[in-house]
Amino acid sequence: MRRPGAAPPARLHFKDSDGDVAMLRSEVHPAQVAGMFYPAEPEALNALIADVRRRARPDVSIAAKVVIAPHAGIVYSGSVAATAFGPWARRAEPPSRVVIVGPAHRAAFRGVALHPATAWSTPLGTARVAPIAHTELACARGVIVDARPFHGEHSLEMHLIMLQAMLPAPFEIVPILVGDADPHWVAEALRLVWGGPETGIAVSSDLSHFLDRESAESIDADTARLIETLDAQSLEGRRACGFLPIKGALEIAAERDLRVSRLHLATSADAGAGASRVVGYGAFALEYAVSARLAEADREHLLSACMTALGAAAENGGKPPALSLDGGPPALAPWRATFVTLTKGGGLRGCVGSLAPRRPLAEDAVANTVKAGFADPRFQPLDGAELAGLRLDVSVLSHPRPIPAGSEAELADALEPDRDGLVLGAGKRSALYLPGVWRHAADARAFVRSLIAKAGFETNRWPEGLKAARFRAESFGARWRSVDAKEIAPATIEAAPTRH
Repeated sequence: MRRPGAAPPARLHFKDSDGDVAMLRSEVHPAQVAGMFYPAEPEALNALIADVRRRARPDVSIAAKVVIAPHAGIVYSGSVAATAFGPWARRAEPPSRVVIVGPAHRAAFRGVALHPATAWSTPLGTARVAPIAHTELACARGVIVDARPFHGEHSLEMHLIMLQAMLPAPFEIVPILVGDADPHWVAEALRLVWGGPETGIAVSSDLSHFLDRESAESIDADTARLIETLDAQSLEGRRACGFLPIKGALEIAAERDLRVSRLHLATSADAGAGASRVVGYGAFALEYAVSARLAEADREHLLSACMTALGAAAENGGKPPALSLDGGPPALAPWRATFVTLTKGGGLRGCVGSLAPRRPLAEDAVANTVKAGFADPRFQPLDGAELAGLRLDVSVLSHPRPIPAGSEAELADALEPDRDGLVLGAGKRSALYLPGVWRHAADARAFVRSLIAKAGFETNRWPEGLKAARFRAESFGARWRSVDAKEIAPATIEAAPTRH
């Protein structure tokens, strides 16, 4: 079994999607890389997938709508792919339709391709193509229906065999192959087949190719940051062969408020290949921010880290501590924006945060905790004696989404009370309210008017050039308790307090 690389593509020329559109034909698309990327015998293939599943990251609890998973030979990337698909396999009702979108490696063509076959076959069985979705996609911008780009292609097939082995029930597929396409075309195609809970979106991509192990791990970690922060613009082919499908998925993630989490990063060297020329692999899950939730154990770990930092800073005149965070729960590693709120006796004692992701979740929350206690300009620095009775709350913010509004009434009508956080700004003035502030507002207009005043604008007229954005927040907290630093896992961060 060989390790896959991107072979030089054959040059093919297809007509644009405004030409004749080929519909589904009653035929089966056979396996293309059986015996090369994975065993051709069903028993051997099932045994190999069972083995890589045992080496996958265990019990990743996340309600993924979209996953990003690798497509290399199973012996190299299988455990990473199994980590990505694990949340679907553990669902009470796994997806009954899976959209698989991946890059073309063997044929160069312009646009997005669909195969005309009504089913795809692998050694593990036959998967039916969803006919209605296929028909809708065939008429979309930039889409062609042609079997030729799929000859010898592995990016979709590698996902299919993993899904056939891992999902407990039959499912339909929507295979989409991406050539030289505008990422907006990919996003448009995905919107057409997005569906509801019955539909999962699988984006197929390896990460860096043929670098030494150290260089690959460095660039892949940076690529993970770009994906987690929805920075689609910065993605390029040297970072991920499926960068165009990923860009399309991230476009929708930004507009529909999905939160991205890296589940696992690895290279082919981790599976025994040489370290001088490796391929990078990543597993990511995209879930709706409105329902995203850290596991209780992860919340507890984060709160313990924040309290440890606050207690240490209180003993050192507000100086931020060197606190070990590396090696903690993987769920706290993704880049997130956080706010930390300190209250005492029901009154605010400090609140500092980040509107945009600037560092991993654990680092951001710990740094903002220290700043909330010692660098919020509205309050005197925290005294150690005040710790008793203090409450610490962490809010994990989603990515802000613009709200077009030209008046207080329009903006108030656009908001969802108790759920939307709001940020307003014009020029150098801006202000933010977390969703928890709704409990202090009589109604949506009072909420908006109060925030306009907080930003320093007059409330009797709509500020010129005012821009508004909404976000969601996952919030949790606890009363102050003394925490032994040994409970926090090992590395070092240095967080210098700055004013928010």
